Formats: sequence, structure tokens, C-alpha cells
Amino acid sequence: MNAPISKTNGTLFNLLCIAAALLTYMSMYAFRKPLSAAMFEGLTYWGLDFKIIAIISQVIGYTCSKFLGIKIVSGMQPKERIAYILGLVGIAWVALLLFALVPPPYNVVCLVVNGLPLGMIFGIVISFLEGRRNTELLSAGLCISFITASGITKAVGKFLIVHLGVSDFWMPFLVGLIFLPVLLLGVWLLGKIPPPSEEDKQLRSERAPMTAHERARFFHSFSWGIIFSTLIYATLTVYRDLRDNFAVELWAQLGYEDNAGILAVSEICIAILVLSIIASMIRVINNRIAFYSNIIIFFFGGLVLFGSTWLFSEGALAPVLWMVFSGFGLYLCYACFHTMFFERWIALFRYRSNISFLICISDSFGYLGSVGVLLYKNFFTRELDWLSFITHAAYIAGGVIVLFSLFLYLYFQYKERKEGLIVKRKALSFS
Repeated sequence: MNAPISKTNGTLFNLLCIAAALLTYMSMYAFRKPLSAAMFEGLTYWGLDFKIIAIISQVIGYTCSKFLGIKIVSGMQPKERIAYILGLVGIAWVALLLFALVPPPYNVVCLVVNGLPLGMIFGIVISFLEGRRNTELLSAGLCISFITASGITKAVGKFLIVHLGVSDFWMPFLVGLIFLPVLLLGVWLLGKIPPPSEEDKQLRSERAPMTAHERARFFHSFSWGIIFSTLIYATLTVYRDLRDNFAVELWAQLGYEDNAGILAVSEICIAILVLSIIASMIRVINNRIAFYSNIIIFFFGGLVLFGSTWLFSEGALAPVLWMVFSGFGLYLCYACFHTMFFERWIALFRYRSNISFLICISDSFGYLGSVGVLLYKNFFTRELDWLSFITHAAYIAGGVIVLFSLFLYLYFQYKERKEGLIVKRKALSFS
């Protein structure tokens, strides 16, 4: 791999980071999300639809990966990142091959193995971008990828099934094969990103691997902030997973069965709306203003999710518009967590830490909640169709996000007053 470029600003550097993150993380989705495009019609085991079993199995692996990432990713050295990405995705791809070869229901074990390495990829990719004067801009590629990549990769999977006659079991492996060159290009570009400059460190604080003691100290210092933000993030993740994993069924109930394009087009519209909001935050240099603006955005996103669902339920909003606006409220909050909130949190309080630690904690409980909700749906509300269930979930998610956004805002106001950080900007140590 060639040496990284020397400058840490400018158009070339920005395009490099955006492209590298976009291509790498979008490709990761190709090894995970196409499974949701399969229907596995007529297959039931142990009183459960096979698709439910398959998704739960994959999410269990993904959840375990997030818990492992709290230690592994937050403590990873920069020189190890590229090898980890290639190795982890490679394991996931082999697991998809075994999923196609091993007969059901025993092949669901392969999906646990598939999810186990992939949950750490985001934390590794964001490590290349965090702690820079324009991290929000550089993270735009990640923002685009986690909004659109799921729809795009599922659209490819649906195309293989509907138009090329590929079986539900072989389709996930073949989608991974299609996106493999894109992954390699993205990882090659990641390797050319230089470390943050001294100016970056002054503006956003230094980011470094964290020891077990540092992780414990950080949690103790911000325990309620971590708890409130994790509750918001977990709620977003649960609703996002429901909407994402059963998008095919949801769109079918809304009258768009076998329309593979709607999966991608709707998410692209959402991405444009979300990026237009995030773009307005990029030029905010003051970390305090940007940090609290993020919390206000969470509140607004929760209102949009709740309000658009109410309008849809009352017949005042068309199905496609509901999917776009509810998705906008969801992904506006979700994107802000990934691109701005954690970044500005660390920059404001100037703890020697990294984003991966906070993301892995939040993701761990988010995906744990996803497993719980899927089990609840199948055992306690099985008579509800997916449209009704997801509509109810949208009301709950919107309410939780609005409520805990208020708690989060009040907590950090208290935290600043307690530590005198409104006027004090001295770096804190772990001594």
C-alpha cells in the first residue's frame, strides 16, 4: 500500500476520507444486510418463521461483536486497523458461504458467525476520521452509507432473486462477491489517510487507544450521560432494525411488492434530507454550541418520527411520504450520533479517549434490544402484521427519544456547572 498523503486538510484530503469511509462501510453492509431481502417463504422451525430465526441469529452475533468491540476496538492501535477490517469481513464472507452449503435450520449458526466480526467495523472505520477539525464533513461518507447502503445492497439481493433466479440461501454470499472489489478499494483508500495534525488535536483533543482503567474512569465521570444517550441510541437502533430488516414486508403491505427500486430510492431521498441538516453543522467551530445543537436535533427527530406516524395513521400522509419522513426523523438522530454527538462530546470535555468506546457501548445495548423486540413480536404479538407492529414501535420510539433528549440536555448542563467547564477548557487527566 502506498504511503498516506501528507496534508490533513484541503479538497483532496476531504474527498479521500469521504470516499474511503463510504466505500468501506457500504461494502460491509453487502456482507450483512442482503439477508433481509430474502423471504424464506414456507420455512418454519420451532414455531418460528425461518427469516425471524435467521435475523435473530445474525443480530446475536452482531450484538456480541459490539460488546467485544468495547475492549478490542477502543484499545486498537492505528497500525492494526486495516488488517482487522480485511480479516473480520473475510470471516463474515466465509460464514455466508457456509450458510448456503449447510442445510437449514442448522445453517443459522453460520449467521451468528457472520454477525460476530462485522459489528466492529464501524468503530474501526470511524477511528480513521475522528478527532479532526472537520470530522463531521469527513464522516459524511459514513452517514450516506448507513442510510443508503442497506437499501442498495438489499435491492441487489432482491434483483438476484427476482430476475436471475438465485436462491434465498446463495444470494447473500453472491452479493458479498459483487461488492468485494469495492471493499478492497475502500480499504486501500483508508490506508492513505494520515493521522490528525497538531492543529486537529488542539481543536478536538487527542484521540488514543483506551486502557481498561481509562474506560472505567470515563464511564464513572459521565455515567448518566452515557445511560441517557445509550437509551436514545438503543431506541433508534431497535426501530431502525425493525424498519430495515422487514422493509420488504413493509413495502409489500404498503402496495409496493416486487418493486426492488423503492428500497433504494426512498433511502436516497432520506440521505439527501439528513445530509442537508448535517451540512449546516459542519461550520460550527464552537464545540459547546455544536454539542447542545445535537441534543436539540435528537428532540426534533423524535418529534418528526412521532408526528409523521400519527399523520399516516390518520390517513393524512401517503405511505411513501410516511416512510420518507419517519426515516428522516430516525436517521437524522442516528446520523448525528455517528458524525457529531460523540465527536463533540469528547472535544468539549477534552478527555483522552475515542469515539469507538462510546459507539460500542451504545451499539451493544441497541442490538441487544433488537433481539428482545424480535422475540417479543414473534411470541407475544404474532397476530400483528409488520405494518401495525412497526407503526406502534414508531410511536414508542418517538416518545422515548423526545423524553430522554430532555434528560440528556439537563444532565450535561448540570455536568458543566458542576465541573466549571462553561468557562474552563483545561484538559482533564486520568491520573
